Amino acid sequence: MTSTTSRTVVVGGGTAGVRLVDRLAALGAADGVTVIGEEPHPPYNRLLLDGVLAGRYPPEVVELPRPDGPAYLSGVRAVRIDRDDAAVVCDNGDRVPYDTLVLATGSSAVLPPLRGLPGTAGPGSPRLPEGVRTFRTMDDCLALAPRARPGVRAVVVGGGLLGVCAARALASRGVRVVLAHRGGHLMDRHLDPRAAALLRAHLESLGVEVRTGCRVRGLLVRGSGEGRAVEGVETADGSRTEADLVVPACGVRPRTGLAAAAGLTVRRGIVVDDGLRTDDPRIHAIGDCAEHRGTVHGLAGPAHDQADLLARRLADPGGAGGTGRVPLYRGSRVLTRLTLTGPRTGTGPAAIPFSAGDGTTGEGAGDVFDLAAFGEVAAGPEDHELLLSDATRGSYRKVVLRDGRLVGGILLGDLAAVGTLARAWEGGEPPPGHPIHLLTTDGGHR
Repeated sequence: MTSTTSRTVVVGGGTAGVRLVDRLAALGAADGVTVIGEEPHPPYNRLLLDGVLAGRYPPEVVELPRPDGPAYLSGVRAVRIDRDDAAVVCDNGDRVPYDTLVLATGSSAVLPPLRGLPGTAGPGSPRLPEGVRTFRTMDDCLALAPRARPGVRAVVVGGGLLGVCAARALASRGVRVVLAHRGGHLMDRHLDPRAAALLRAHLESLGVEVRTGCRVRGLLVRGSGEGRAVEGVETADGSRTEADLVVPACGVRPRTGLAAAAGLTVRRGIVVDDGLRTDDPRIHAIGDCAEHRGTVHGLAGPAHDQADLLARRLADPGGAGGTGRVPLYRGSRVLTRLTLTGPRTGTGPAAIPFSAGDGTTGEGAGDVFDLAAFGEVAAGPEDHELLLSDATRGSYRKVVLRDGRLVGGILLGDLAAVGTLARAWEGGEPPPGHPIHLLTTDGGHR
């Protein structure tokens, strides 16, 4: 007997794929869905991995719930798309037929251009020297955790969001961490120099040695072949730093190989239209692997936006009950928000506790401090910049205005105004009331 249920196959069990399946289930459209997940672990919240590495909670705490209905193939890697036969071929020999295919293959950690290392950490990459590990997946986290002991020396390469999280987590376990960042200040994609200085002061108060303007150009290794082990790093100025662990945290790269091999259009990511379709109308792409209007977001917020919209399209292909109003994706405006947690180490800027996560402090944690950044954080020649800084409380608030409209901002230490700011920014409208009210502790709503 032939089934009339449409078969939807989702390749990828990460943030985008799990969100899509969850929304399909909420819309009553999860029957006939199969999820192919390469990792053997249950789906998990990648944003909370630093808490696992820091030892604040066990891995099962960060697992995501899976709705009933879909079939899950865990620890299985999709190796080829047979577009002629509309099937996904897996590394275990299975062929999974589809009517609709969604690629949510995510991204892989990019390794810095160090001598003898591959350009990307992913399936098929050459084995890294012992002691070198990226910080991107649960396997990375579980491999790093037993090595992260008091007195161990570690170099984290890259002072962006991922590198700061890794350095903070390792330092909380007593590891002697050097954080090497080639940029002029930490998290330079999200913060201005003043805000970054507060973050740097916090990390240094925890014992992290922060080196900005520092380019790591090579590894120091001993042994050969499978017995290679890291001994440290060499920087562009010729200096050497001994290390038992080296953690490259230099960003991510969309995983597009499966799509490219199938003949789909790939640039930086898998190219999709406003319906999140590739040039094969049966195949969609969402999340870190997708490129929409020239942009690859690589962040959880846009991945959620895309998954939510695609779920609506797949659940109601006729659009809004047959009216033809099928939702389209026009892009995402990204607000980066982190919860900074940890034990108090003093007062003022150096006391800012840091960790990316969900706001849980864990046993023995003290203060909670928040960070939010959005839009353009650097004012242009015609822009107006409003800034309030309180060194005693370790808070910093700045907004950038252009033609009376909010175009960006940074909040550190007090996020009471973030809702008001986000609405003004996302709406593209003049902020309510006098702009200085946006920087008060209640967002202008007393």
